[in-house]
Amino acid sequence: MQVSNKKELAEAIENGENSIEIVGDFSKKIVKIKAAGDVAWGVAIAAIAAAVAIIIASGGLGAPASLFTAAGAVGILGTAPTISAVTIAVAAGGVDVLNKLRGYNLAKISDNHVILTKG
Repeated sequence: MQVSNKKELAEAIENGENSIEIVGDFSKKIVKIKAAGDVAWGVAIAAIAAAVAIIIASGGLGAPASLFTAAGAVGILGTAPTISAVTIAVAAGGVDVLNKLRGYNLAKISDNHVILTKG
């Protein structure tokens, strides 16, 4: 399945797609999310979970404030990948989708093209 945005990626992961092809600039952010080590990911996911909870609880109104909550993740992943991770999690209704994403294997085809396959 080919995706080009965060919502499509969240849906593909939640649907358990065996292979997900990501095209466009968005793929760079996924590479950074996948590249975080386990310890760093533990810190990042905690910060992302707090930000996602704020956004979901506020019906989206807490999005600007949630970036302060996600500061720990920004320090690990960078600003753009953290925003992408938060957006993916909000689209899926929680951070479990990000842990599922981390379970996929990543093959980088080019700077703007990656393929995720179930491990």
